[in-house]
Amino acid sequence: MGDDLPAPRVAVAVIIVRENSVLMGKRLSTVGDSTYATSWCSNYNFLGVDFFDALKLFAYLHRLGETWEECAAREVRDETGLDVEKVEFVTVTNNVLRSEARPKHYVTIIMRCVLHDPDQTSLNLEPDKCGGWEWYEWDNLRKPLFPPLQ
Repeated sequence: MGDDLPAPRVAVAVIIVRENSVLMGKRLSTVGDSTYATSWCSNYNFLGVDFFDALKLFAYLHRLGETWEECAAREVRDETGLDVEKVEFVTVTNNVLRSEARPKHYVTIIMRCVLHDPDQTSLNLEPDKCGGWEWYEWDNLRKPLFPPLQ
């Protein structure tokens, strides 16, 4: 990797599972615009402004001293109004985005959780960052997927 790239940033992505479905949203951002993702948590920029705004899973701003689990639950609540539980580690991805106007390098910690109450309804509490939340079956996810989810 060349010296022209910024230092890697750490993000937490959250996959909310309900039976055979996952909650996803369409990102509204310069990075990954119009791709689909879950929710994310980053130490770089708040997600609606940068990297994790594609088909949006959840990605979040990781606060000092906060565990990955705390970060995931807080940001899911802040973005969707949903309360989650059983937050657990899934995997880590290493993504270098050289094709962006400003290349980026993210190490993404992917977490999984379930709804505290399966009958909860998601709200789009950050409409400037997400085109809305929808449930998609695992074998029928929207495309294009945001690179860390592929």
